[in-house]
Amino acid sequence: MEIPHKYSLDVAVYQGGFGSGKTFCGSLLGVLLCLKYPQIKGLVGAQTYPLVRDTTLSAYFEHLNALGFDEGKDWGFSKSERLLRFKNGSEVMFRHFDEPDKLKSLNLGFAQIEEMSDVPKSVFNMLLGRLRQSIQPCWHNFQYRLFGHTNPEERKGWIYDTFARNPPPNYRLIIAPTTENIFLPKGFVDELRKSYDEDYFTQNVLGQWLDSDDSLVVKGFSDSNVRNLDYDEHLDLHLSCDFNVDPMSWVVAHKTESKVFFIDEIVLENTTTARAMDEFLTRYPRHKGRIVINGDASGDNRSCTSEFTNYSLMLRKLALHGYSNVDVEIRPFNPPIKNRVIAFNTLIRSADGELRIFIDPKCEKLIYNLKNLKYRSGSSQIDIPTYHQIRKNRELKFLSHPFDAASYLVEFYFPLAI
Repeated sequence: MEIPHKYSLDVAVYQGGFGSGKTFCGSLLGVLLCLKYPQIKGLVGAQTYPLVRDTTLSAYFEHLNALGFDEGKDWGFSKSERLLRFKNGSEVMFRHFDEPDKLKSLNLGFAQIEEMSDVPKSVFNMLLGRLRQSIQPCWHNFQYRLFGHTNPEERKGWIYDTFARNPPPNYRLIIAPTTENIFLPKGFVDELRKSYDEDYFTQNVLGQWLDSDDSLVVKGFSDSNVRNLDYDEHLDLHLSCDFNVDPMSWVVAHKTESKVFFIDEIVLENTTTARAMDEFLTRYPRHKGRIVINGDASGDNRSCTSEFTNYSLMLRKLALHGYSNVDVEIRPFNPPIKNRVIAFNTLIRSADGELRIFIDPKCEKLIYNLKNLKYRSGSSQIDIPTYHQIRKNRELKFLSHPFDAASYLVEFYFPLAI
C-alpha cells in the first residue's frame, strides 16, 4: 500500500499463489486512492471483461460494503458504462484489453491490472503512457500508480524481465506465497500440495517462477509410471480419442476414483474414424463391462463431408457389434490446453510424490510423447512439429496427438481445482 520512494510514478506487481490476497489487496488500494484523491480517474482491466467483473469488481463492492459506504449515497455503479462513481467525484472504469486501442485517449491517475501475466507487454506500456491526469491542488504528495496482481508466468517472460531481472528504482515486486495468508482454513495448503504437481505447486502456491530451461510438458514422468497392466473385461473400458487423420490417436484405459491405467493405444496413420473403430473392435471383441468414450469435444461436430459426427459413427459401430452398454462422456467444448497439462502432471506425480497415472509398455507412442513433448523455447506454447520437420524425422508426426487423447480423459475426470 505504501510507496518506499519519492518518484512521481510507482509501478508494482503483487505476485502470489492461490488465496494469497492478490485481488483483495489490489482492489483495496484502488478504493483508498479514490477516497484519498477526489476526482481521480482510475482504470481496472484484464485480458477479458468477465475476469474483471467476476473478480476485481466484486472485490471493490465487498470493500465498499465493509467500509460502511452506502450504494446510491456514497457510490454508484453503471453497468452500461462499466463505471464506478464516488460521491467525491472519483471514477473507476472497468475494461478488458482485447482492444487496447480504445483506451489510448484516457488520462488516468492510476491503473490496475488483473492477472498481469495474461496481459501483453504492449498493453502494460500503453497504460504507462495513460498516467497523465492533471494533479489537483488538494492531492498532497500524489504519485501516479500502476499496479497489478498475478500468479507467476508459466515461463519466465516480460514480468520477470521487467520486475526481477534489472528493474528501475521505482518498480516493485511483491511475492506473496499462499502459505503466508494466516486467514486461510487449516489444512488448505496441504490439500493443494496433494492436488497439484510439484511445478504447479511451486508456481501457484509458493508464488515462485519456474526454471525456464525445463521445457518438457510432462514434468514428473518416470519409469515408476510404467508397468505391465492387466485388461479386465468386466471393468469400465475407456476409449479416449484425438481425431487427427495422420495419425489418428486413441488410448484405452481403466480408471478408479483416483487413478488412471492406460492399458493400450491405437495409433494409425492415414486412416479414418471407422477404420480405427474396426481396430478397437478387433482387439476388444467381447468386453463385458461398460464402454465409455472420451476425447476431443470437436469430434462431436458434424463434418461437411459426413452426416455423422465422429462419436455417432463410433456408437453405430459399437451397436452393430452388439455393444449396448456404451456412454459418451465429453465436455461441451475443449478446456485450455494448459488445464489438460496441469491435470495430467498432477496425476503423473503430485507435489507430495503420489503417482496416479500408470502406463503399459505397449503404449509406445504415448510414452514417447511424455518423454519428448516440449514447449517452444521461451514460451508457454507446446512445440508442435512442422511439416518440414516431420519430413526430416518421421517419428515427430507422433508428437502431441497421443498426449492429447490421454489428457482429454484425465482432465475430464480430474479437472484442475483452484
